[in-house]
Amino acid sequence: MHDHAPHNLPPATGIHPLIARLESAFHYPRLGSAHDVTEFLARPGPHCLFIPGDPRRNLETADAAVILPELRLAFQNAFDCAVIDDAIEAALREEYRALKTPGLLFFRGPAYLGAIEKVRDWSDYLARTGHLLSLETA
Repeated sequence: MHDHAPHNLPPATGIHPLIARLESAFHYPRLGSAHDVTEFLARPGPHCLFIPGDPRRNLETADAAVILPELRLAFQNAFDCAVIDDAIEAALREEYRALKTPGLLFFRGPAYLGAIEKVRDWSDYLARTGHLLSLETA
């Protein structure tokens, strides 16, 4: 039996198709700088920043990219979403101490409410998101 797969495949480049779908089909903006994040969070209301992590190393990233729009729909679009570019993802994870990816960071305006890290059971997403969205900010 012969292995016919090419052995000199180029490294994976570009954005994972399911993350790209968040931008193209759902119109989530990609935030590539601290300025972009500040501007996005300056809008009133609740927000969710999706920190995907490396989809080549973390298979949960693709799952989270599918879960996020469903979660937003479950909460009747009560929060808006943005995708964090890998150029600023590490700094953002450090700033909010949400070190595991994929991560969903929730805010009300610029006030940080908390994060949901890694892929969870659907009921856990519903409970945690409901709790975070119910938090008051000073």
